[in-house]
Amino acid sequence: MAKATVILFLLLSHISVGTLVLANEQKTWCVAKPSSDEKTLQENINYACSQVDCRILQKGCTCSSPDNLMNHASIAMNLYYQAKGRNHWNCHFGNSALVVLTDPSYVSCIYE
Repeated sequence: MAKATVILFLLLSHISVGTLVLANEQKTWCVAKPSSDEKTLQENINYACSQVDCRILQKGCTCSSPDNLMNHASIAMNLYYQAKGRNHWNCHFGNSALVVLTDPSYVSCIYE
């Protein structure tokens, strides 16, 4: 019985509950769903940027272009998701977000 308890403890100690980590430590990102409406995207930007530093979205910064809500919301939502530990619930945004496995970085805008 003691061996079974030790084995169970060892197994449970290696499980990361609530954090989205895939096999071989695959990184994930959070982006806006393409079907999201503009009002929702703006609300997501406002919320995420009230919680994390979104200066990279300011005009002239690395992620300010293209200057549209879909791009800015994806960046802001991902900043929030990464800062909060990449938990699936940190990429929900009222069901207007997706966790993706492909790095959405482009040109000089690097998604962390």
